[in-house]
Order: sequence, then C-alpha cells, then structure tokens
Amino acid sequence: QVQLVESGGGLVQAGGSLRLSCAASGSIFSINAMGWYRQAPGKQRELVAAITSGGSTNYADSVKGRFTISRDNAKNTVYLQMNSLKPEDTAVYYCAVKGLSTRDIFLRDYWGQGTQVTVSS
Repeated sequence: QVQLVESGGGLVQAGGSLRLSCAASGSIFSINAMGWYRQAPGKQRELVAAITSGGSTNYADSVKGRFTISRDNAKNTVYLQMNSLKPEDTAVYYCAVKGLSTRDIFLRDYWGQGTQVTVSS
C-alpha cells in the first residue's frame, strides 16, 4: 500500500502565504506525476497544479503566478507554495500521485486525506 500524508493547511488572511507538503510512503516502486487538487464547498474537485518526474509543471489559470509546485524525488514529497492567497482559494486541498507500488505492475492513482485551507478576507 502507498500512503500520502499531507500537512501545512490552515487559516490565513488574504494576501498571505501557506506551504503544503505531501509525503508518499509505503510500498512505492516509482512515482510518475504528482499534483494537488482542491474542492470548495458545492464545487467539483479541480486540478490546481501538477509536476512530472522530470520537473515539468502545469497550473490552473486561476493560480498561475501565485502558486508554485515542486517535488523532492529523494523524499517522495511534493510541495505547493501558495502566495497572494485569495478568499476564493478556500478549499480542501488533496495531494495526488500516479505511481507503481512494489506489489504489481499497474499504475495507480493515490490520494491524500485532504487538508483545509481557509483564506479570510
């Protein structure tokens, strides 16, 4: 089994910053893409940012220029630096990983438990 443990969420005022971390552990053989999704109340889950194993990144238009995704392959960890936060960034943020476990050869999606980010105006 592969587990994802997130940290770094919380309450911040508009214009502030937060840094989310997500560490993968367990029966990991290799990790391909890593990313962050978010889901606000009454809305669908949406991709916020993604990063490939080679370091290529992709961002939602709403966060470009404000959020930065990075990863530490040695630690199987992905980060999301969030600057200039806005009230509309309030959501539960989920870490997601596409990878192979040591137990079979099938690429799977793994999800973290979610961490709440609340931005007050």
